[in-house]
Order: sequence, then structure tokens, then C-alpha cells
Amino acid sequence: MRESFERIEDGNSIKIEVEPNAYAYSNRYSWLFSVFIKQSVFDDIEFMELRESLIIALEHDEKAKYVGMRFVDGWIELYFYASTSKELDKVTSKILSSSAYIFESNVVKDSKWDFYKYNLYPTELELCHMESKKIIAMLEEEGDSLSIPRIVEHYISFETPTQKDRFIKNMNLEGFNFKDELSSDEFENGVALECEHAVSESEVNKVVETLFTEVKKENGFYEGWSTTLISKI
Repeated sequence: MRESFERIEDGNSIKIEVEPNAYAYSNRYSWLFSVFIKQSVFDDIEFMELRESLIIALEHDEKAKYVGMRFVDGWIELYFYASTSKELDKVTSKILSSSAYIFESNVVKDSKWDFYKYNLYPTELELCHMESKKIIAMLEEEGDSLSIPRIVEHYISFETPTQKDRFIKNMNLEGFNFKDELSSDEFENGVALECEHAVSESEVNKVVETLFTEVKKENGFYEGWSTTLISKI
């Protein structure tokens, strides 16, 4: 299932779509095939239909695997990994030449999938924000008033009990309170913290980034958050 998120690069916001499980195909495809299409609107219906036609054509007979897309400065960048560098341009031209779009393509060897790992796949913090966005969307669907502050539980874990104990002992996070230690298959060396704040995307991201930075000082992992529903009046 494709996932979308935004990344800041050189002060600019870039929209990225990624196939999170695509790396499972890395042993089969070693050529990175890029298609750049001039397009000023990210979610234009006509363009998206054309894009899907291109993806289907290139993936036919397992010639290639679509791995993601970037929207940068009025260009849509589509990325595929392929087993061979042959025929890719031909298939692409057949699909796009009849359209009014300006496009170009390129193929390079990338057997280690470096481009996918560093330019498409989300960082650990970006993954945290993506999960937060899903929770916020569910709260919105239930009619939650996101701007109202409430107690939010944040979960973190560590590889060793020593790291966990050191974090608890040295924790100095304004607004956060220690609630409980967690010990389960999911959080073997886990900790639950409480913090009161709104659950709008901007506020949650700010809180998560603060906690993420502190947790990383002890080589820990931010595991997500939960809260209670506050319905709109």
C-alpha cells in the first residue's frame, strides 16, 4: 500500500509517495528508471490516470517495479527499479508521447537501491509523523475537536533495561510526566509518558519531535501515542 508524506529539502517542501514494501524486490531489480513529467498540479485526475497507465505498462510481465514518486518544483518524478535497462524508454514513450506533457527519462545502475533508501523511503521521524497523521485522521472521522488540549500518552522503548532506567532517571522534559513502565512482546523495555496538549497535526508533530530527540540520546525508539476522544460540542 502506497504511503505519502512531505519532506523539507533545502528549505522547500517536497511531496513524496513511496511503496514501503518495495525493498523486498531489491534482489530482483538493479536498474533505477526515472521518468520526469512537467506537471504543476500534484493530484490532477487526468494526470493520475495517465500515471497509473504508465505504471501498469512498465510493471507488465514484471519488467519493472514502481517504488515511488516525488513532486518537486512543478515536476512529477516517477521511480522504478527494473531487471534490465532495455525497452523502458520505448514503453514510456508509447504511453506519454500521445499526451501533451513534457517528459524525459533516465536509467542508471543502482543495485544497492541507494536512491530508494535515501530519497524515497521515510526516515524514522517521518514514519512517526505518518503514523500520527493516521491517528489524527481517525479522530477527525469520529468528530474530535483536535484543538482542545487533553492528556496524551506517548510510548517509547529501549533495547536494554539499562538504557530505559537511565532515561527515566535523567528525564527532564518540560510538560512530560512519567506514567508507567511497559513490559510486553511489543514493548519489552518500554515507558509510557503523559503530556497535555492539543492533537492538531502541527502540535502533535512539535511534541513528537521534542520527545524523539530526547529518546535518541539514549538510543531509544519512539513508538507512538494514544489519547481519549473529545467530541465537538
